[in-house]
Amino acid sequence: MKSILFTVACLITLSTSYAQTWAVDKAHSGVGFTVTHNLLSEVDGKFKTFDASITSAKADLSDAVFTFSADVNSISTDNERRDNHLKSPDFFDAAKFPTLTFKSTSFKKTEGKQYSLTGDLTMHGVTKPVTLAVTMNGPITAKGMGGKEQEKAGFKVTGTLKRSDFGVGTIPVVVVSDEIELKVTGEFTKQ
Repeated sequence: MKSILFTVACLITLSTSYAQTWAVDKAHSGVGFTVTHNLLSEVDGKFKTFDASITSAKADLSDAVFTFSADVNSISTDNERRDNHLKSPDFFDAAKFPTLTFKSTSFKKTEGKQYSLTGDLTMHGVTKPVTLAVTMNGPITAKGMGGKEQEKAGFKVTGTLKRSDFGVGTIPVVVVSDEIELKVTGEFTKQ
């Protein structure tokens, strides 16, 4: 029995020791969202300051764990007055809740390049599970700056959240939609 436990412990240690980290290439990535204003038009926004990484022991990233954070104070809708309102206690309350975070709990292939990504999103001090759709391109080996070969992978993540689930904003939904459409793109390089 001891030898079986020792073997299992060694296998776990070996699988953990081979885990690779993939870092986000911020120049080729973005974190965007869309809301509907007055039931009429869509308004796009983004977080200018963010970070993300992937950890995976498998070369095909099928066991990937995604982590993400964004600085709420970096929110931008190309309108300073609106951006300041979004940072205020009326919405994100960036002074009290300056960071938005996500950590995946599951990454499952659904078909072809399509995956289902589930994890815990923390926003405005509230943590809730969310499931997002992912399209993965790669991994591939490509030449990077200076001609050095690097392993890279690209991701497009989409989904819809309800801001009310996270206590973000009390503005009526006829003015700003409750549903927020997410559009995240990321290019990652194996470290």
